[in-house]
Amino acid sequence: LPICYCAYTPCFRGEAGEYLLTGTCYEHKRLFDSPEWLTWLSEEVLGDLAAAGYDCDAWAFLPNHYHVLAHVPDLDHVSERLRKLHSRLATEVNSGQSQRGRRVWYRYSDRQIRNEQHHFASVNYLHYNPVKHGYVPKMEQWPWSSVHEYLETKSRDWLKQLWDRYPPLDYGKGWDW
Repeated sequence: LPICYCAYTPCFRGEAGEYLLTGTCYEHKRLFDSPEWLTWLSEEVLGDLAAAGYDCDAWAFLPNHYHVLAHVPDLDHVSERLRKLHSRLATEVNSGQSQRGRRVWYRYSDRQIRNEQHHFASVNYLHYNPVKHGYVPKMEQWPWSSVHEYLETKSRDWLKQLWDRYPPLDYGKGWDW
């Protein structure tokens, strides 16, 4: 299989698997800075991935980036899908914010999940991301995250055990904005 070096780590193109997908706004600008824009962004991205048949295990949407933990059948397919999705989203957000021609997305990155520890550390990292970036003091206070589904289907105790067993520690250091 051909190797690519997206997000500074090697991955194999065409390979199915679970990936942490991240979309980042150009210059880290907070372009989705209202509840309406964040709701719209999360619905559009998750809806598009679901329409493609991707199972999404966890996600977090913030004003200047998003993370989605998804099972994809072919990394090449998701790359093309996100390229088209980001193009459509850029056109719509620029139109809605009267910013025609503004560059919206810097890039997207993918990181293949290696094992159970990496998976659950990623889930914790995603849910903690709004706290890390100073938007809320507690994970469950951020509406645009899958933490609410986990609280509903698993429980607060289960999430606490998950946190204790798979802490994110320095997860994302050097690449998350």
